[in-house]
Parts: sequence; C-alpha cells; structure tokens
Amino acid sequence: MEPIPVLVSGLPGNMALACARLFEDHPDFALLPVSLTGQGVEEKFVQVRENRIALALPEIHRQALMDWKTRYASLVVVDYTHPSAVNANAQLYVDLGIPFVMGTTGGDRQKLAQDVEGSGVAAVIAPNMAREIVGFSAMMEFAATHFPGLFAGYGLTVRESHQKGKADTSGTARAMVGYFNHMGVEFDPEQIEKTRDPEIQARELGVPPEHLGGHGWHTYSLVSPDETVLFSFTHNVNGREVYARGTVEAARFLAGKIRDGDPPRIYSMIDVLKQ
Repeated sequence: MEPIPVLVSGLPGNMALACARLFEDHPDFALLPVSLTGQGVEEKFVQVRENRIALALPEIHRQALMDWKTRYASLVVVDYTHPSAVNANAQLYVDLGIPFVMGTTGGDRQKLAQDVEGSGVAAVIAPNMAREIVGFSAMMEFAATHFPGLFAGYGLTVRESHQKGKADTSGTARAMVGYFNHMGVEFDPEQIEKTRDPEIQARELGVPPEHLGGHGWHTYSLVSPDETVLFSFTHNVNGREVYARGTVEAARFLAGKIRDGDPPRIYSMIDVLKQ
C-alpha cells in the first residue's frame, strides 16, 4: 500500500511538531513539506528531523492546499492550529474536499459539526486525541447515560492545568462537566479552574519543571452533601506524545475509511478506539 500523504497544519506549534515527527517516522505515512501556519509567524520554514517544512501564511492557505490536493488525491490534513482558526480552517478543508483530523480545541463546535455534516467530507473531530483519556471519558459517558442522578446533590470542583500557551479551557474538562451534569451535579463549565501560570503549576500542583511547557493535568472532585463521601478522578499527562500517537491512529483510521469507500461522516475518537 502506498504511504498516506499527510499535511500537518499548525507548525511551528508544539503539538503540530510532535505529530509531524511521528508521521515522518511512520511507514504508513508520507509527511508533506508544507504546513498551514498563522498570521504573524515570521519563520518561512521549520525543520522536522529530516524534512524542511515550508510555512504557508493564511493568504495562501487555499492555494497551497489546492496544489497538494492536485498532486495527491488521497491527501489527509491534521489540524493543530489555534482555537480562533478552527472554523475557518474546517470550512476550507470542506470547500476543497479534503478529509481532516481536527485536534485543535475551541472554536464554535456546533458550527464545526454543521459545516462538516452532509458536506461529503470525512473527518475525525475530538476534543482529546489520547486513547486512554478518551476511554476514561467513555466510561463516564456510560455512567451519565445509565445512572442519571447518581451524584445528585454532590458538590464538584474541576481543576485543569495546561502549558501557558494553551488559550482555551480544556475541551475534555468541559465534556466531563457535561457527564457530571447528567449524573445530577449542578456545575457550570465556567466554574472550571484553569491554571496556566508555571509558578503555580510547579509550586502548588507539582508539575515537573521539564513538563511545564507541555502537560495536561485534570482533577475532578465530588463531595457528598454531608461531606462524608469524596470521589476524586485524576488524569495527569506529561508531554504531548500520547496525544500525537492518538492523532496518528486517527489519521490512519480516517484514511482507511476513505479507502474502503465508507460514506463520509464525522467520526469521533470512540470510533477510532473501536476499530
């Protein structure tokens, strides 16, 4: 089987770079030498091990994609850009008929789904690409569906800590709040405690110094009305490797669906896990 041509949008960002490195090393993929980047990026190229990747500014995004789509009909795009670019990028991929993996969080997620559904373009869209965390979220979704009201009356605190450069509140944390809401907990996603200060992360949370620039620590604590029962769920991820590995699996899954002629639709990471 010919390698799957993949274009990683978002270089020189850290998450895009972590994915590009894995795609470069993976025998099933051919990393293309171009990346869609954001306004204000001064670099013209970024080095990904053996590959020199040209950075395309927003004014030439469409043309760059059209050029590579012409060369490779089986092109897949992986997007790790910025929350502010989610909807415009997705619309561009849809307009050009390019399947994509949207790993970028934020943006208008309802509009994102509306733009892709029925467009004839297949996509994997998920707030979290880490298989293990997706599996944990699925367990919580199961509880929310089958045991509504399980934690009625309980108080909830949610704290998520990510590197300083993450602009939005964690999509995973927001999804978890939704599950707890269905289990009877009154909690607004705006109450999520979002930590981005490296000093607080190191001093109060204990994030290792070498991972202050790339981590995802989440804790969800539930306390009964009489304060005699405590439930605490924690998942701490250091580095970006687990998300990058999941993204590679999502891209391979998507390419397989297209190759097999499956009707194009929006897939989740749960679909990827079930393959």
